[in-house]
Amino acid sequence: MRADARRNYARLLAVAEQEVAAHGADASLEQIARTAGVGSATVRRHFPSRHALLEAVFRERVGALCAHAQELEGRPDPRAALLAWLSAVTASAATIRGLAIALNRDLTEDPAAVHEHCATAQLTEAGQPLVRRAADAGALTPGVTVTDVLTLITGIALATEHHPDPAAEATRLLDLTLAGVSPHGR
Repeated sequence: MRADARRNYARLLAVAEQEVAAHGADASLEQIARTAGVGSATVRRHFPSRHALLEAVFRERVGALCAHAQELEGRPDPRAALLAWLSAVTASAATIRGLAIALNRDLTEDPAAVHEHCATAQLTEAGQPLVRRAADAGALTPGVTVTDVLTLITGIALATEHHPDPAAEATRLLDLTLAGVSPHGR
């Protein structure tokens, strides 16, 4: 990239992060262009789709969640490792405005399409070893997949997005989900 193109990209990404934080995944691409002081064609040249823009905005956070999953893989207790990762993903999805919508959009826009750089694909790949280890240890209900747990997290994050303390409420709902809604033995 030429120096001016790199500057435009950095400025667009910084403005997009602010707009997504303020307005979520449906932030206006035209407003991003105006605020960054570039034309909408420049936005589309750097980010050919809304999905590409969101992927760039969430890249660092999703990368950190993926790295966290890798760190947890070697823990001796597979259940505790999976729960630690699920808690981190839940907290991120609940507090990074737009991430839950982006995760959900990845699954609903074209369920048959594989989006190799999307948050869902990256988190699925990162979480799969944790889910497999927990399942092999008997710590998961048979048949539960990484897609299942990410779908639950997405639902929790969407449900708590406008809560005064979305991270705390999302954690409470995740704990409730993990415990179940009825006492055992009844």
